[in-house]
Amino acid sequence: MYSSKDYLKHGILFLLTLIATTLAGGEWLYGRSVLSEERPLTWEYFFLSMQFSIPFIGILLVHELGHLFTSIYHKVRSSLPFFIPAWLGFIGAPSIGTFGAVIQMKSLVSSRKKFFDIGVAGPLAGFVLALAVLTYGFTNLPEASYIYEIHPEYADPNYEQEADENVMDVQLGYNLLFWLMEKSLADPERMPEMAEVIHYPYLFAGYLALFFTALNLLPIGQLDGGHVVFGIIPKQHEKLSLIAYTLFLFFAGLGVVNPFEDLNYLIFALPLYVGFLYICFRKSSLSNVNKWIMALGIAAVQYSLSGIYPGIEGYSGWLLFAFLVGRVLGIRHPEVLDGRPLDQKRKILGWIAIVIFILCFIPKPFVIE
Repeated sequence: MYSSKDYLKHGILFLLTLIATTLAGGEWLYGRSVLSEERPLTWEYFFLSMQFSIPFIGILLVHELGHLFTSIYHKVRSSLPFFIPAWLGFIGAPSIGTFGAVIQMKSLVSSRKKFFDIGVAGPLAGFVLALAVLTYGFTNLPEASYIYEIHPEYADPNYEQEADENVMDVQLGYNLLFWLMEKSLADPERMPEMAEVIHYPYLFAGYLALFFTALNLLPIGQLDGGHVVFGIIPKQHEKLSLIAYTLFLFFAGLGVVNPFEDLNYLIFALPLYVGFLYICFRKSSLSNVNKWIMALGIAAVQYSLSGIYPGIEGYSGWLLFAFLVGRVLGIRHPEVLDGRPLDQKRKILGWIAIVIFILCFIPKPFVIE
């Protein structure tokens, strides 16, 4: 089914992604980089950083294998998992070492059942392993003094002021599942602040896994969550997908344009932002006039809310993903030849997947100050 070239190509991408996430792990966990002379990433710290990269990449791999094996079961031709390495340390930018992984379906998916099974298998498989990693991480927290081993400068009473001026502060956001597991499993005396979770390999790997799980389960278009919704309620999929995408885009851009900005900036930025919103809806089923109405309406409501509630903001980090979903993937789902309804067991699995999305979604996953 797959040639030796396929295995070689995908294997190299997987290996490069493992290396890239290990390099990124060294930066997050220990503040060490292969490009730093003061705090170099030695082989010792490289292997220690694999405590992050192996569980993280392992969860992504299990997710994609869930899709792949289900595709093979349903005789749907698909590629091996494409892992996307993305270490940005060479330009001094923070990264997690990867943009994720995907498989490409190469033949027609003929039924709702097949779309549903392939879509739901990945997130469920990855989620089970993510739960195991997080459970281990929360129940095996090191002593509170561990953070001083990573950052001995924290013991300096003058460090806080220096840190405010010189160090990038990365704050992780909560989701319901992470919060519930913390409260029920973690020793409160050992549990780090969310800004320090990046130094705990299993917690950070599990956190990122929940982030990617929720991202894939967004009930939009041809994302895994879109396949799930299409399987359960196909007649309402297009409407629900449009509503979910609009809310997602609205939250992402909230605060981008507001009445407190400089007028010269607004004259330039506001038309560009409205144009961006219009482009995001280009692949929707709306008429051209309605696309402009949606773009103008979203911008107007966001602008008004910013005036009423100064400082209100969403998460602009979602804008790029919203653009890719709206412009590349689209927010509609392809029709199928076999539209027979799902059996009860699959419907239950679908609702479980929706609950998992609610538990895992992080409104503001990474806030950099």
